[in-house]
Amino acid sequence: MTQPIKVTIWNEYQHEKRNPKVAEIYPNGIHSAIGDGLGSSFVVRHATLDMPEHGLTEEVLNDTDVLLWWGHLAHGDVDDAIVERVYNRVLRGMGLIVLHSGHFSKIFKKLMGTSCDLKWREANDKERLWVVAPGHPIAEGIGEYIELEAEEMYGEHFDIPQPDELVFVSWFSGGEVFRSGCTYTRGQGKIFYFRPGHETYPTYHNEQIQRVIRNAVEWAKPSTRSYPAYGHAQPLEPLNG
Repeated sequence: MTQPIKVTIWNEYQHEKRNPKVAEIYPNGIHSAIGDGLGSSFVVRHATLDMPEHGLTEEVLNDTDVLLWWGHLAHGDVDDAIVERVYNRVLRGMGLIVLHSGHFSKIFKKLMGTSCDLKWREANDKERLWVVAPGHPIAEGIGEYIELEAEEMYGEHFDIPQPDELVFVSWFSGGEVFRSGCTYTRGQGKIFYFRPGHETYPTYHNEQIQRVIRNAVEWAKPSTRSYPAYGHAQPLEPLNG
């Protein structure tokens, strides 16, 4: 019988404590809303900035198949040693889903090797996330587009490497477009960046957004392939001389 995917949802959990509007939308935290949207098909745990080791101990990460990351206010407060720990787990096969303002997280910038900067605006823009890879498993069950009546705008240029696959492109009512669903592979780990999810909008209560995140978790789960052997190697065949 197939074992359920083990998911850890990391949220800095700062806005909900400081902003009553955010607390009203996500009374139990953004991480809880994302976890509720995953349903009962996964084994879910939560981790936050204020936990010891940010909740991302060696034990937790070694027991995580896919890590989801939401951060905004406190990117600089994330300990570099924890970032390195997550980075090494991704290279060894742990999936990583980076959400919304996590584009500026230390872990995403380390994995991308670029500034990951962009344009932004908070003005209740309508967003349409167009599916540009309809055959991709992350887009399973989604129509031609997802429409969000109000969201924060992110606009190009988005300073990221060329994605391995581009699944969604967003259009905003202010006229901007944005590469809003991007996949990458680093080492043996699969990475998906998904744009929507500003804290003052109920985006993570949207069923289609929840479906995309569920699909992404399934897609990003580790393969069963063994980690490659590196370093000095003995010859497979006898060497002459």
